[in-house]
Amino acid sequence: MISFNHTIVAAKDKQESASFFTSLFGLPDAVNVGHFLVVALYNGVSLDFAESSDDFPSQHYAFLVGEDDFDRIYGRIVERGLDHWADPQRTMPGAINTRDGGRGVYFHDPSGHFLEIITRPYGWADGS
Repeated sequence: MISFNHTIVAAKDKQESASFFTSLFGLPDAVNVGHFLVVALYNGVSLDFAESSDDFPSQHYAFLVGEDDFDRIYGRIVERGLDHWADPQRTMPGAINTRDGGRGVYFHDPSGHFLEIITRPYGWADGS
């Protein structure tokens, strides 16, 4: 059996990025583990925020969330006035998508990573 355990997320300011993530997603505060700030997700996966003074490419992180969690997270996005889009090309600002019978939205974190929340995996419209 193979399962995903963690990934390192490069950050300009690891405290700012981890706090942004935990407060927006309604998660427990990050925990210091060595030089990482570790954010635990509910499925045993963690995001390990590491501060970097080097330039790093923007990454894309997509999160499958429940309908109620989507409402809460999207409410915080709107409340904070965060730029957000219904599509990854950023041609539909201030909107959400309803692809495959779910909902999704894209937005940036403080370090420039492109985050996405979806309520249904794309391509699974038949529920399989």
